[in-house]
Amino acid sequence: MRKALIGLGAIVGALLVLLLAYAAYVLLNMQRIEDDLPLDVAQNAAETVETGREYTLLTWNLGFGAYSDDFSFFMDGGEHARALSKAAVEENISAMAARVRELDPDFALLQEVDVDADRSWHVDERAMLVEAFPEMSNSFAVNYDSPYLFYPFHEPIGRSLSGILTLTGARVDKAVRRSLPLESGLTRLTDLDRCYTVSRLPLANGATLCLYNVHLSAYTRDGSISTEQARLLLADMAAEYAQGNYALAGGDFNKDLPGDSGADYAWAQPFPTELLPEGIALYAPENARTSRYACEPYDPATAVTITLDGFLASENIEVLSCEAIEEGFAHSDHEPAVLRFKLAEG
Repeated sequence: MRKALIGLGAIVGALLVLLLAYAAYVLLNMQRIEDDLPLDVAQNAAETVETGREYTLLTWNLGFGAYSDDFSFFMDGGEHARALSKAAVEENISAMAARVRELDPDFALLQEVDVDADRSWHVDERAMLVEAFPEMSNSFAVNYDSPYLFYPFHEPIGRSLSGILTLTGARVDKAVRRSLPLESGLTRLTDLDRCYTVSRLPLANGATLCLYNVHLSAYTRDGSISTEQARLLLADMAAEYAQGNYALAGGDFNKDLPGDSGADYAWAQPFPTELLPEGIALYAPENARTSRYACEPYDPATAVTITLDGFLASENIEVLSCEAIEEGFAHSDHEPAVLRFKLAEG
């Protein structure tokens, strides 16, 4: 009996040591990336942005290449934490790149682009996308960098390094990564780092087009932190507009942009339009909703859909149209959204 108790104590002690070591590993890897971080820009495009010319801006959350229409995600109450296979990731990213090529936008803002992650079978999605658009300038910022997470136990999501990719058909003067506020406590394990990026494109008239790539927090306690994130973004855009620049943002806001879904999820609260500063307007597609709740494989008859993806633009940008491109959620849990616009004469 005594030997059995000693053996049991040794096992419990070893497990406790492993648990403490893992906790230390997680905490040591929760350091935030610095704010106002300059980004490397691959300057492949030579054109300069012009006033009075029609442009198109596409935004698309690629769902780390996992969300084919038969995929469900564990944090939505579904089955999987990882993509179904490496081949599925490569197929989804290739198909979405081909679709962006067909739509032929002047600017593309892409979110949930994995670089090296267990959840996407270590496919370098950034490299695939950059290779697909060699004529466009590009910059990338890490938006999610987590240590190895053993949850869920049946299929651990593992280590994730992911970010947001900006593609432009015009020359970029510089790009920076802005850190966003985060929740504290254990919820940070699902939201270890968040940011938006600002790409500054010069115009001949001396002004700058400030192009914002945005992916706000989703899996939070009550959605309030994404409201604080929106507040910071809007203040930044208003400051640029006050200086005579053009401020244009697109992305996944993880807010119900039209405010009409009626969904009761923390990440689907109505966008806080009361925070919109003078001179900044919100544009959301009205022809179709842009995101599905991935609690089960996609079924158009039963799926919960919400418009989380859209745009913010300063008043000196003339918006011609804003629409979702209906893909039937074939390769992502988000549909692309496209904005047609012109920059007004300064």
